[in-house]
Amino acid sequence: MGFLSPWFLAGVAAIGLPVWLHLLKQHKTTPFRFSSLMFFERRTQSSVKHRRLKYLALFAMRVALLLLLILAFAHPYLMRTVPDAGGAHKLLVVAIDNSFSMRESNRLARAKQEAKAALAELRSGDEAQVLAFGSGVRLMAQPTNDKGRLVSAIDEIEPADARSSYAELARALRSIGASSRASVEAHVFTDIQKSSLPPSFADLQVPDGTNLSLHSLAPARVPNFAVENVTAPARVYNTRQVRIQATIAGYGTTAARRSVSLVLNGKEMERKEASVPAGGRTTVEFHGLEAPHGFNRGEVRIDSADTLAADDTFFFAIERAEPSRALFIHEARQPRGLLYFREALEAASNSAFILDALTAAQIGNADLSKYRFVVLSDVVSASHAAEKALKAYLQQGGSVLIAAGPALSTRARIPVTGDEVIASRYSSRTAERFQAVASVDTSHPSLQSVGQLDGVKFYQTVEIAPGDSRVLVRLADQRPLLLEKTMGSGRVLTFASTFDNISNDFPLHAAFVPFVEQAARYLAGHTGRSTGYLVDAHLELRGNRDDGVGFEVLDPRGQRALTLAEAAKVNSLQLSEAGFYQVHRASGQREMVAVNADRNESDLDIITGESLALWENTGRPAGTAGAAGGASEEKRWDLWWFVMLAVLLTAIAESLFGSRYLAGEAPEKVQGGIA
Repeated sequence: MGFLSPWFLAGVAAIGLPVWLHLLKQHKTTPFRFSSLMFFERRTQSSVKHRRLKYLALFAMRVALLLLLILAFAHPYLMRTVPDAGGAHKLLVVAIDNSFSMRESNRLARAKQEAKAALAELRSGDEAQVLAFGSGVRLMAQPTNDKGRLVSAIDEIEPADARSSYAELARALRSIGASSRASVEAHVFTDIQKSSLPPSFADLQVPDGTNLSLHSLAPARVPNFAVENVTAPARVYNTRQVRIQATIAGYGTTAARRSVSLVLNGKEMERKEASVPAGGRTTVEFHGLEAPHGFNRGEVRIDSADTLAADDTFFFAIERAEPSRALFIHEARQPRGLLYFREALEAASNSAFILDALTAAQIGNADLSKYRFVVLSDVVSASHAAEKALKAYLQQGGSVLIAAGPALSTRARIPVTGDEVIASRYSSRTAERFQAVASVDTSHPSLQSVGQLDGVKFYQTVEIAPGDSRVLVRLADQRPLLLEKTMGSGRVLTFASTFDNISNDFPLHAAFVPFVEQAARYLAGHTGRSTGYLVDAHLELRGNRDDGVGFEVLDPRGQRALTLAEAAKVNSLQLSEAGFYQVHRASGQREMVAVNADRNESDLDIITGESLALWENTGRPAGTAGAAGGASEEKRWDLWWFVMLAVLLTAIAESLFGSRYLAGEAPEKVQGGIA
């Protein structure tokens, strides 16, 4: 028995009142002296024992009345076992894990079979709904009592490549519990993978009253080998310089040797042996790749001989392309900048560019359209027609890199961009006076690997009014050193110094080569998107230049991933399958990206039984009995009404008995007096 208001039991102290009235406060009379008893009438006296029995019965009823009143105020209750839900309305939720790890052996098939068996608990008047969950939750069937529809919904669940998230499942159950007026009984069929747990256990909380039952399809950890990662260039120009590195991992495995294959467009190109330590990882490198021109589908495969074959292959996309042409324009008497720029470009670009060089006097008849970008190295003698051609080149989407040196400092404006030249700043080499770099916007694609340019000395720079340009690098006195400006569909980078070692010592520092390489790739449009993604990542389809441009996206099965209406307006696409996606733009440009499942799914370690029990009990109120799917549960049985009924009956009995007892006592006192 329990009490909702146990403090009222302190009222038991009130029992002392009837005790005092009946036992302690005795009736006393004053005796009278008589000379003779002859004047008293002889009669039979009443039984003292009989009167004492009535006296004690009245005392007991009054004590019982007080005890029952105290008990009523304490609000007693009993916990009793009753059939689960009786005939109450119940919502049965069947949730099936179809994440990547459920591809191991026949886990998904067994989950679907057990889920159908769980529908046998569905009674008339109850409803059920089917969920499939991975990184998100998908509603397969609305709440219904139609078992045929529910079984069909279970059959429609297909294996997916997404990572499982128990936090998303719990969030969905909380939403169902908040919107449902019926009691919720959730059956979850999963491989209880440890990597699916959220960082915080609070994210697994399900609503109070939800009866959660976890059906494990993995009684123990299963050892598994996987190709964890592959590092490969997105674009190659010289196939002999290609370097591909693969990481082979073992999860819960013993030391073993695995055969690793490099496959290109379905054809095995090379095979190597790798020794994988127990529960560890190793790397394998492939050098050189005879890839045909265009986009190629690359794979690294292993012969794992385990029960999860889907992670034995890792996809990568690689494009074989011709080197892009670039044009370097300089003054005839200033070839030094060309020397340093060419050496840096050839050292870092993996033959990505072929650099042509012209003097300012030779560009009048040059066809700029065949160049991916143009470099103007302190050019002041370009004709008006040449400058007009460069502006038209920018309007059509070309890119220009301008180096502003001593020659341009004599002009009022920078050619092509028209930015105002404020002044030229000189520093003395002999006195070791120079300007250092104060800030670098390393988020820009051309500056991501150059660092903060520590130690680079700038002896001469041109002060340029930034106007509407974006300042990427500033000197210590806050003057711009590198600016970016958009003109039409093209872009211009302006460097407020030169590429030789006279106005600065930048070419003598290690940061110069990555700057030249990244600036060239950025201006040529080679910085594009990554070609490797994980399942559920988003592929950006539309950039600043792609407004209004249509797309055609083919998924790994060769089907269209977007409708015509979606292709005209969406900015990104969620990659839901492992394999190769192809993007075809209206301009004729093509892209290919490789998508792989998250390798956290390859670790088949399971959640401990204690953690599962804690999760199952998050939605059950305190005091409930039995596991999910039991036939009974404990409920509180309120005794207040029964106690109040006993109070009423006791009060009536005490009143009747007390009145008769007192009424029978009065005549005896009269008859016992003087006659």
